[in-house]
Amino acid sequence: MLIETLKSLFNRDLKQLKAEMELYQNESQIWHIQKGIANSAGNLCLHLVGNLNTYIGAEFGKTGYIRNRALEFSQKDIPRAELINKIEATIVVVNNALNNVSEEELKMEFPLLVFETKTSTEFMLIHLTTHLAYHLGQINYHRRLLDS
Repeated sequence: MLIETLKSLFNRDLKQLKAEMELYQNESQIWHIQKGIANSAGNLCLHLVGNLNTYIGAEFGKTGYIRNRALEFSQKDIPRAELINKIEATIVVVNNALNNVSEEELKMEFPLLVFETKTSTEFMLIHLTTHLAYHLGQINYHRRLLDS
């Protein structure tokens, strides 16, 4: 039951991430940083894709994804179409990987130590939904601020 809820939330928010990237009136604004804004929408998008491919795709989908977190924040000017392709691929990866997680596994310890203490898989997956939503809100605000 929780797996289907998580899939629904990830799908909803990843589709909205794609929509946000498509809604920028000027593609170059995706990479714009203004005073007081630490990260561009493009870098936040790369960060979310990297995060989900690491903690869901590689762990539960056995995709072999290797994360380079530093590049998520240092790469610039990737075309919008490429970002959208990455989001669409991540949607597939997340759905396929979550299909491999049983309700029993949710109660088990998450395979990686991500925080200061160990957590359950359930906790980590819920955290990942809130992490996605948090940065999605930042991207939405960034777009509306720069497109106005």
